[in-house]
Amino acid sequence: MDIEFVRSRFIKHFDGSTGSVYASPGRINLIGEHTDYNGGFVFPGAIDKGMVAELKINGTDKVRAYSIDLKDYVEFGLNEEDAPRASWARYIFGVCREIIKRGGKIAGFNTAFAGDVPLGAGMSSSAALESTYAFALNDMFNCGIDKFELAKIGQATEHNYCGVNCGIMDQFASVFGKAGHLIRLDCRSLEYQYFPFKPEGYRLVLLDSVVKHELASSAYNDRRKSCENVVAAIQKKHPHVEFLRDANMSMLDEVKEEVSAEDYMRAEYVIGEVQRVLDVCDALEQGDYETVGQKMYETHHGMSKLYEVSCEELDFLNDIAKECGVTGSRVMGGGFGGCTINLVKDELYDAFVEKAKAEYKTKFGRLPKVYDVVIADGVIFVSRKTVPDVMKHLIGTVQTTEVTQLYDEVCIGVLGGTYKTA
Repeated sequence: MDIEFVRSRFIKHFDGSTGSVYASPGRINLIGEHTDYNGGFVFPGAIDKGMVAELKINGTDKVRAYSIDLKDYVEFGLNEEDAPRASWARYIFGVCREIIKRGGKIAGFNTAFAGDVPLGAGMSSSAALESTYAFALNDMFNCGIDKFELAKIGQATEHNYCGVNCGIMDQFASVFGKAGHLIRLDCRSLEYQYFPFKPEGYRLVLLDSVVKHELASSAYNDRRKSCENVVAAIQKKHPHVEFLRDANMSMLDEVKEEVSAEDYMRAEYVIGEVQRVLDVCDALEQGDYETVGQKMYETHHGMSKLYEVSCEELDFLNDIAKECGVTGSRVMGGGFGGCTINLVKDELYDAFVEKAKAEYKTKFGRLPKVYDVVIADGVIFVSRKTVPDVMKHLIGTVQTTEVTQLYDEVCIGVLGGTYKTA
């Protein structure tokens, strides 16, 4: 994302002055799908694509917000009854309200924002937007909210103002992201641990199927119910089992005759997926990316054949990955469309992408979208004053873990780290 462009739009649409610039990334999830609501682990990382926003206190009780990408302007107050109609503006409004609920004092401000997180590709553009504003407002108004709570503010915004009953993985990754690392998040305790992800000789690429089947919402609810059914059956023999995360295959086999064949399959996938996350963590500590790739393929098989949340397009892309010798490939996200995430050796990258594009177009009549991603830092404070030419992109151009002397009056900060001034 070109930060200078965001600044130019801010200047144009408001009073000609500049404010403070903040940025927050989208995310990928290497492995661990449909484990969150089963009390298990997820394994996300922040990426080098995200949202950039400029903000300035305006001395009123109104928020004046401009979406650069949508070319849409909205003005709203900060009381509950002031909720804007525009769906994009409700994310900003919701963050404001959730901070106020927690005792934060917020006044009116001007803001413009834009992003380069592809919409609908499963990289959590909404979480990036929420995290940007949660961090920005907490900083600007000195609310003193810790980073765990900032992630929860994003999640609560989705629940209370956007009608999405999401987990906390997306917001957590956006806030806690660390360059060169993935985060194993325990969805029950919210304990987390960083694991190194520096795949030298490999590239991480998403292939977007450019489809989203309507089945997704109802199917999600059905599968969640299947998991609950199996837990209820297991609890009769093992009362300590609260989630499928607490169960193993022996426990599942004990109740095989008491649950439907479909429910059994769903639980089999989840129990296996919880273990695969742990196996991938062990492999990364050893630098064993071949095992990581193997586990990714196992996850795709499970999501396709056991949990049944894949689709023809995603299975097709996964098959091409196998044919090209790609190290690892799987559907990423809830399923029924979206992306595959692929761990590809450098020397195979070009041939794989070209084959995938050509054969997908022949089969489905359209090209998949290709997104290269790099694991990057989480939400950052960029600058209170002029943004230098070297800061042309959201993340990656500037190493936020190392403060370099750019020039006077440029600040870089990392949430959770030491606030530093270059």
